[in-house]
Amino acid sequence: MEKLTINDMRVFNRYYTNLIGLLDQGYLETPYTLTEARILFEISPRDKMDISEIIDALLIDKGYLSRVLKKFEESGLVTKSKTGKDARTSQISLTKRGRDEVGMLNALADKKLESLLKGLSCTDMEQLAHHMNSIIKILNKNSTSKKTKP
Repeated sequence: MEKLTINDMRVFNRYYTNLIGLLDQGYLETPYTLTEARILFEISPRDKMDISEIIDALLIDKGYLSRVLKKFEESGLVTKSKTGKDARTSQISLTKRGRDEVGMLNALADKKLESLLKGLSCTDMEQLAHHMNSIIKILNKNSTSKKTKP
């Protein structure tokens, strides 16, 4: 692989990471880390989700996920229950408070992106969206690992 391509990707990654504040103390100036927010986002579209599905979707360490989910349980964001099919398998559900927090995180993320796009022409926004979709398609073509959801 060309050194230029790798360097270009690393430069872009650093730029975008800083641009959207991924290295800030809390994701979108909230008490949540980026990983914690991603876990909440992953659970949110479903009524219940197997813990193993979260591990598969986010490619996250089981022990780390367990600690995060325990923290979420203690703060009233999720409830944990055993599945009927296997006592060793647990499911996670968002509580009302958890759904409210996800709603707040979504609103903050939308606001952040709106501020980034503010001032761009419609043509620039269309080009940006096109190129972002191209990045996903190109990288997913040869990916042998779990594919990232757009």
